[in-house]
Amino acid sequence: MKPNSGTLVINIMNGGKAEAYEGVYQCTARNERGAAISNNIVVRPSRSPLWTKEKLEPNHVREGDSLVLHCRPPVGLPPPIIFWMDNAFQRLPQSERVSQGLNGDLYFSNVQPEDTREDYICYARFNHTQTIQQKQPISVKVFSMDSLNDTIAANLSDTDIFGAKPVTERQPVLLTPTGSTSTKVELRGNVLLLECIAAGLPTPVIRWIKEGGELPANRTFFENFKKTLKIIDVSEADSGNYKCIARNALGSVHHVISVTVKAAPYWITAPRNLVLSPGEDGTLICRANGNPKPSISWLANGVPIAIAPEDPSRKVDGDTIIFSHVQERSSAVYQCNASNEYGYLLANAFVNVLAEPPRILTPANKLYQVIADSPALLDCAYFGSPKPEIEWFKGVKGSILRGNEYVFHDNGTLEIPVAQKNNAGTYTCVARNELGKIQNEVQLEIKDPTMIIKQPEYKVIQRYGQVSFECIIKHDSTLLPTVTWLKDNDELPDDERFLVGKDNLTIMNVTDKDDGTYTCIVNTTLDSVSASAVLTVVARPNPPFDLELTGQLERSIDLSWLPGDENNSPVTSFVIEFEDALHEPGVWRYQTEVPGSQTTAQLKLSPYVNYSFRVIAVNRIGRSQPSEPSEQYLTKSASPDENPANVQGIGSEPDNLVITWEPLKGFQSNGPGLQYKVSWRQKDVDDEWTSVIVANVSKYIVSGTPTFVPYEVKVQALNDLGYAPEPSEVIGHSGEDLPMVAPGNVQVHVINSTLAKVHWDPVPLKSVRGHLQGYKVYYWKVQSLSRRSRRHVEKKILTFRGNKTFGMLPGLEPYSSYKLNVRVVNGKGEGPASPDKVFKTPEGVPSSPSFLKITNPTLDSLTLEWGSPTHPNGVLTSYTLKFQPINNTHELGPLVEIRIPANESSLILKNLNYSTRYKFYFNAQTSVGSGSQITEEAVTIMDEGKISMASRQVDIATQGWFIGLMCAVALLILILLIVCFIRRNKGGKYPVKEKEDAHADPEIQPMKEDDGTFGEYSDAEDHKPLKKGSRTPSDRTVKKEDSDDSLVDYGEGVNGQFNEDGSFIGQYSGKKEKEPAEGNESSEAPSPVNAMNSFV
Repeated sequence: MKPNSGTLVINIMNGGKAEAYEGVYQCTARNERGAAISNNIVVRPSRSPLWTKEKLEPNHVREGDSLVLHCRPPVGLPPPIIFWMDNAFQRLPQSERVSQGLNGDLYFSNVQPEDTREDYICYARFNHTQTIQQKQPISVKVFSMDSLNDTIAANLSDTDIFGAKPVTERQPVLLTPTGSTSTKVELRGNVLLLECIAAGLPTPVIRWIKEGGELPANRTFFENFKKTLKIIDVSEADSGNYKCIARNALGSVHHVISVTVKAAPYWITAPRNLVLSPGEDGTLICRANGNPKPSISWLANGVPIAIAPEDPSRKVDGDTIIFSHVQERSSAVYQCNASNEYGYLLANAFVNVLAEPPRILTPANKLYQVIADSPALLDCAYFGSPKPEIEWFKGVKGSILRGNEYVFHDNGTLEIPVAQKNNAGTYTCVARNELGKIQNEVQLEIKDPTMIIKQPEYKVIQRYGQVSFECIIKHDSTLLPTVTWLKDNDELPDDERFLVGKDNLTIMNVTDKDDGTYTCIVNTTLDSVSASAVLTVVARPNPPFDLELTGQLERSIDLSWLPGDENNSPVTSFVIEFEDALHEPGVWRYQTEVPGSQTTAQLKLSPYVNYSFRVIAVNRIGRSQPSEPSEQYLTKSASPDENPANVQGIGSEPDNLVITWEPLKGFQSNGPGLQYKVSWRQKDVDDEWTSVIVANVSKYIVSGTPTFVPYEVKVQALNDLGYAPEPSEVIGHSGEDLPMVAPGNVQVHVINSTLAKVHWDPVPLKSVRGHLQGYKVYYWKVQSLSRRSRRHVEKKILTFRGNKTFGMLPGLEPYSSYKLNVRVVNGKGEGPASPDKVFKTPEGVPSSPSFLKITNPTLDSLTLEWGSPTHPNGVLTSYTLKFQPINNTHELGPLVEIRIPANESSLILKNLNYSTRYKFYFNAQTSVGSGSQITEEAVTIMDEGKISMASRQVDIATQGWFIGLMCAVALLILILLIVCFIRRNKGGKYPVKEKEDAHADPEIQPMKEDDGTFGEYSDAEDHKPLKKGSRTPSDRTVKKEDSDDSLVDYGEGVNGQFNEDGSFIGQYSGKKEKEPAEGNESSEAPSPVNAMNSFV
């Protein structure tokens, strides 16, 4: 016995024999409360005996007969494992014909000549002793019928030889088991093995059925080439008749095995320990089952209960012991024994009669943390006798917990099935029995559940791209989450391409092996959530392979191929290309395209082409690399199938006709010796065709033709094998020459000051001597009628396509004299010009004055000087001057308008307000109307009296008393500034805006609050704000604005464009300034004079 242990150690390493310790052992544990006993333990020594000596005769067997080689291993403990090998320690091959039985014998359903050998050796392996025993080799010799006849012929005379029968087929015969029926008994829970081995030629096939039922699913297996039926974990339901059927071509045989499943005892209800307090009642139940049904016997403290000390509180009733009004002396250990012929069960149960006040085993103030909306289990493990009653309270002075909201378990645990935030707090468990009371407090905290608010999403990414999975979580602030990423439920690959961020997983340079399911797992100490998304890596498909040509015909062939890997993006189509190694080696051309579900195509072929084909797979990502080329296939020659395309007849000179065509490609020639037959005849003049055969070129020139006459032209292909089909005819023309006649009856209709319409009579088509392309109108300005001065003549050209007889001339200058002529145009060039036609444009509105300058400002007057418009566009009739004052609040005063004769160039405005800013608007007029205006601003000077007052103040400033006064004022201002600064820091407001307006810098413009632009008092043209830096220069001049006039394109070319009907697209007009606003408008900051006046 080991010290302080119940373990018994048997050691025979230092001597002694194992057989001396063979027997049945049982352990008994005892104290003052009773005795417990163990199951019987059987000790037997292992044995591996040697094979008994025996004389083995050789086995002589006729080919086709059955044979059994017996092993008969020695009986060992535990039984040995049997296998057959040869002298080279190689396992003998087994099959449906040759196999080993459950008893270790080797069965031959029929022998064959190759079964002849002298080293059939049976081995027995004893695992416990780690030894292998070998039987003597067995010899087998198989005689064929031919060799048997030779042997008989050598020993008998010719008259004694009888005809030996050849190997005959035989119907099945069972080698094991014998007879038609047998029985088998197996214990419940064990493995049932049933065996059928049959002889016969051909080798029989074995099949198993259960009569009146089905073989149990998931527990049935077939071994040894279906010769062994194996059913695991058998039960009583597996009892019945099992039939094995051996069948070959000549018949069948069967055997029925009647299986009975017996059972060693097994527990239905094992006795359990019982704790009772004095005076209580209780029962011990011991129920077992088996086949046959086991008998139940009781022991008390290891002694049969019949001879154990009597206890008046105990009564035995079969498999139950009933206790009534127990006392402390009733404590004992009871054993229940359930036995039948196949085994027994033994269980100990301690009946403890105890008087104990309650004890709570759960630690005090234990903290429980659970997630909201999940169950909360608060433990209150207790002990006491009699069994204490458990009550639960919430809070210090809470009432007892009851109701459906709670579940009270027998072990004292309080369950809150769906815990909410309001369930958090202190809970008190109270245990009481008649011997006392005890309580314990536990704490419950409810945490917010962890959630994945942004889950990873399914992604499709191209190979070598970048992909990112998001996993944004929300969790209880007191819990520390950990985020783990898995790929296909395993750890992420150890690869620097995988970047795990705070709330995402990024995979760089994605490859095919990254395809799979990615899972984001968020764990806290209380809960765990996960979300998964699939990543599909797509790429262009792999190229097709294994191209094969079949069905070769003169004009068609079948091409088949095997598609490559689609790379997770289905192939939508296959593109087939071909190479003509005969005419264009190395050049691959498109042949056809087939759907992605198709892997064959019938291809049309042309004669005299050495074809090779390749296939390109296409999916949504792109095109694969081309496949390897197919084998070459050369088609036979034939006459051409088609003629040249795009045949034309166009003269390059007035006396020739150039016939051109698009030559056939090499594979279109259909054979060697490609040439062209070129034919022509003058339309409606010649009846016969003139023909010439030329080499493989693309044009032929016919000389000596009349100028621009129609010809019928055709070009036919031919080669060494013949002509192509008859070609179609096309109409061409010989060369053009310049037109001979100018357009006549040219008329001009002036529409307005900038637009005129010109008419002409068409030129006869015969005099055009070519394809009429249109008419060109040349026009130019001769002089301006207002200035009578000539300038450099710049001719403008408008082209009118087709057989037009009129056109519009846009962009003309008003009040000017123009000339024009018209010419007809063909493919060769322009014809002669028509006589020049003179026309004049009426007056228009003038441009703005060239400048407006304001000089000599006084207290009440300003002098205005201006320049006449650069483009008067007529006879000036007058000028209009408008002006209005601007006050200190940037408001515009009333508008005054003055008419000025056209011959004036200056004006003195009197009776103006001193120190006042004015805005002026100035434009010129003709009889048609007013032109665009020019604007300017100016300021009258300040009052002289106030200026002298200011000078006197300067003189006073030299006095000492004045200097002292100013110092006092400065000190007061400094104090005021400090107070304002303090108030501003405390959030106070100071009205500085008004003073800033009163003393504004004259060079600073007010800003609009909404867009930050300068405050606007604008001219009537565009109301644009006056911007800093754009004031009138020191000489008070304003440069003339550039004219907005533009030449709207009517005809083709650089100068204009017309619609097909010659109508004008658009309109020509100068921009006119709007009239100045009469209302109040914002203005710029006060002038320096105003600022000085405010200060004084």
